[in-house]
Amino acid sequence: MGCMFSHLAAKFAFFPPSPPTYHLTKTPDGKLSAVSSASSSSSTFPSAGDPSLDVKVVKTRRGNKVTAFYLRNPNARLTLLYSHGNAADLGQLFDLFVQLKVNLRVNLMGYDYSGYGASTGKPSEYDTYADIEAVYECLQTDYGVGQEDLILYGQSVGSGPTLHLASKLPRLRGVVLHSGILSGLRVLCHVKFKFCCDIYSNVNKIKKVKCPVLVIHGTEDDVVNWLHGNRLWKMAKEPYEPLWIKGGGHCNLEIYPDYIRHLFRFIQDMENTNTKSRLKKIWQEIRRRDESLGCCSSGLCRPSCSCPKPRCPKPSCSCGCGCGGCGCFKCSCPSFKGCFSCCKKPSCASSCCCPKFKCSCFGKPKCPKCSCWKCLKCPDSECCRSCCCLAGYFSWLCCCGGGRRKEGERESRGTTTVAKSEG
Repeated sequence: MGCMFSHLAAKFAFFPPSPPTYHLTKTPDGKLSAVSSASSSSSTFPSAGDPSLDVKVVKTRRGNKVTAFYLRNPNARLTLLYSHGNAADLGQLFDLFVQLKVNLRVNLMGYDYSGYGASTGKPSEYDTYADIEAVYECLQTDYGVGQEDLILYGQSVGSGPTLHLASKLPRLRGVVLHSGILSGLRVLCHVKFKFCCDIYSNVNKIKKVKCPVLVIHGTEDDVVNWLHGNRLWKMAKEPYEPLWIKGGGHCNLEIYPDYIRHLFRFIQDMENTNTKSRLKKIWQEIRRRDESLGCCSSGLCRPSCSCPKPRCPKPSCSCGCGCGGCGCFKCSCPSFKGCFSCCKKPSCASSCCCPKFKCSCFGKPKCPKCSCWKCLKCPDSECCRSCCCLAGYFSWLCCCGGGRRKEGERESRGTTTVAKSEG
């Protein structure tokens, strides 16, 4: 049933140009070259044998043969793998590929999905997954491109295969989502659940991407609402500064000057990024989030914690240790110096029972008789008779703290003594 719905959804998702805007021919030496179709006004391809363009035909695991163009830039350090939208083929995109190759200083590999251009088969969600996997394998074997030197670029429907591959490559250099979609069904209607007929569940796959993600979207996109791009950016683990093109539509973002400018800055940042700097950036982001949440969000501070604006939440605490509301170990009881940590009760200062022994009156188990938590562990029933805990104070510490210390000494000596109160 799910396959039937997926096949039905594919009919509404894919619109390959018919007829294709180009076809393939073989040169006398057996190499493939692309030729513009006579009935189209598509791009003019370079002459056969031009070293700047390689035409490839790659076989996928699903038995289809997809066409790919590899545009070489001698000054490139990174390679861009471009997955196009649902209503274009390589013939229409070749001029854009040339501009991106030159302006971004990258090698670029573009490919046609199964059933597009000169590729065989019929387009479907799972065929596009197989297509991009085969093209990536071609980059590895024929050009020696590893995932550390690869940036995936997905435009519109192309964001589907892009995030599919990105979720499988943990050391990928970066991802660009151009007018990306949350899922196929979410383009048509606002739903919050996954259905069997849905395709390209990017809303789930982007959570698995472990590299920087740049999102580009037009604010006036009437095909894929801007909210798709905004949510993808918010859900990314390592989001890069997004580009929201004011007034931009779905198919015209490339004409805006900010498009190539912002994309070039992203490529430069990715060129200067290595594993060490990426880890450092992630730790800085985690530290920044902790500070925005008021130091330690768990409520337990590290001894070395130093929040920019110290503020202790306990009304009676006047330690000024700079814990910033996290119960730092450096806090001391307001009345008696040397206490291990502050009491929760504001009235603790008037009758603190631990002038000599360090206490820890933070939410300990309540004693059935006297609210003294250490009495629970004291083997001597006489201990609680002289407990200094006052009625109404929850989780107080009593003077048998000294008795517990003597109890430890008693265990080490192998004798039995009675702990006495100093209340």
